[in-house]
Amino acid sequence: MKNKKVVRLSTLAVLIAAILIYFFVPSVKAQINKITVILSSVDVEGVVEYIRSFGIWSWVVSFMLMIFQSLAAPIPAFLITFANAAVFGWWQGAILSWTSSMVGAMICFYIANVLGRDIVEKLTTKTAIESVDVFFEKYGKHTILICRLLPFVSFDIVSYAAGLTSMSFSSFIIATGLGQLPATIIYSYVGGMLTGGARKFVMGLLILFAVSVLVFLLKKIFSEKKNNTSKGSEK
Repeated sequence: MKNKKVVRLSTLAVLIAAILIYFFVPSVKAQINKITVILSSVDVEGVVEYIRSFGIWSWVVSFMLMIFQSLAAPIPAFLITFANAAVFGWWQGAILSWTSSMVGAMICFYIANVLGRDIVEKLTTKTAIESVDVFFEKYGKHTILICRLLPFVSFDIVSYAAGLTSMSFSSFIIATGLGQLPATIIYSYVGGMLTGGARKFVMGLLILFAVSVLVFLLKKIFSEKKNNTSKGSEK
């Protein structure tokens, strides 16, 4: 119990230190704001140019970008996956994207598991976490596999939400690794083969497909939930 409290306080101290650095170190704040604007624009070419501008350190910057996206930015991970494929080649980009997103997911799960729901809702939003809660209530650990296949679902929300459940760390890692592998390979291949307008067109199709799947799943879940509530009230 004492060790758990020490871990919680240590993790909280690291988060507070990171926040203080952002607000009181101008260069760090400027760089993070720049990254946020680039990612928020959902412009693959902008991300590609940013990563390439670091030369031999490009892969390190890309790795950190994916972790940043996982922890704090509600931006689809496939944006960086596309960029990695364009910069490093599709299979090298796939390895980099998969590895970095795994690290980001593990950190999110750990933070949620150690610090609890109140802190997670402050790092994300209450609405975002509750939206994923619906999936976990319906599909349990299979939620990880489902959400990892949806290209526009931000990794941080799913990973944080998973850390708030009774799911074990090993189960989370396995489900995350398997769930995001097919999508990472596909998006990397597409990102490496296509350029310009063709890439934007495919991105649009992916988002449209993902939104359609998500709407269908949510309607199904809420419909079944409503039916169960009605049956319960009849009893």
